[in-house]
Amino acid sequence: MEYLIEKEREFFLQTYKRLPIIVDYAKGTKIYDIYGNEYLDFLGGIAVNVVGHSHPEVISAIEDQIHRYMHLSNYFYQDVQINYASRFLEVTKYDKLFFTNSGTEANEGALKIVRRWGNQRQKNKVISFAGGFHGRTYGSLSLMDKPQYKELMDPFLDGISIVEYNDIQSFKKVVGFDTAGVFLEFLQGEGGLRKVSQEFVDELWELKSKYNFLVVADEVQSCMFRTGKLFAFEHYNVVPDVVTVAKGFGGGLPLGAILVQSHLKDIFERGMHGTTFGGNPVACAAGLATFNVLYPKMIPQILEVSEYLWKRLTEVQNKFPSKVLEVRGIGLMCGLLLNFEAIRLVEKLLEFKIIANATARNVLRLVPPLVITIEDVDKFISGLENALAKV
Repeated sequence: MEYLIEKEREFFLQTYKRLPIIVDYAKGTKIYDIYGNEYLDFLGGIAVNVVGHSHPEVISAIEDQIHRYMHLSNYFYQDVQINYASRFLEVTKYDKLFFTNSGTEANEGALKIVRRWGNQRQKNKVISFAGGFHGRTYGSLSLMDKPQYKELMDPFLDGISIVEYNDIQSFKKVVGFDTAGVFLEFLQGEGGLRKVSQEFVDELWELKSKYNFLVVADEVQSCMFRTGKLFAFEHYNVVPDVVTVAKGFGGGLPLGAILVQSHLKDIFERGMHGTTFGGNPVACAAGLATFNVLYPKMIPQILEVSEYLWKRLTEVQNKFPSKVLEVRGIGLMCGLLLNFEAIRLVEKLLEFKIIANATARNVLRLVPPLVITIEDVDKFISGLENALAKV
């Protein structure tokens, strides 16, 4: 292990704090290291592996597509792209989409849509929220407030205001007729599993009606039924103008998308936006297979296991009230607010062969594969209680 760790340090820019595990293979909800140790995965590739690792239907779809072709570019009509777009859009309220390679690329494209739409109406200001995470490219970083991601990298894009999350008064101070768009995570991932309140959303939509701006829902982490619905915003009875997705959308391969309502379907002219690899046919095959595994047949199981996990997490909170302050999130995108740094609990969980991660300093984030079972939850809770007792 030490040899490989040393080689990683030799060859890679040191931007990741990796877990001390050298993976051999992964299957279902488990990861296996080169020494034969089995780990229960409650990180899911950071909300990517929604149907677990090495799902046979996803592997079969990937293999079939690889034997047809792996890459052509977007100069060609490709049935696998069209099939996935059609299948996905038919269960949404959106008219068209644009395939990307990642979440940050989807948000960059959404920002271009907002600015282009706004400049046609003498609007160019954009509002986003503290604690949000939209990616690590420049447009996305410009929407974020966390110094860790931005230090000594300025200047960032002008015309962007970052206001407090869930604070309508803070929002009202900057919104106006010059506002082109608002970027919102209805459920923040990196921001500590905080969800927006219904009251805030209701007032936001009233202001949207008054000032005529676009709302972009960043669903990169929360899409693909992770909250029990396809998108987190569906819990709020609103329909944003633009939605960005990625992570689980590609079934384990790099794929994202921008979805737009019908009034934005002609926002771009030919050549105005594009990508070489976005909508890669192998990634689309994996994404389509993943979607078909999940919808509709797995939704009842997701809801059942989600409810059970929350019940057990609440029991843990009651058992360790001085350490666990709150159970947060929606569905299988949830976490524990702790009264100490969450990395300590992450490290202790690893001793019990459980993988999770920390976010917002004192929040344990849980984004497991959506195929976890009641038995997986019980095993996780047992390890969590043992870890909390010793942390």
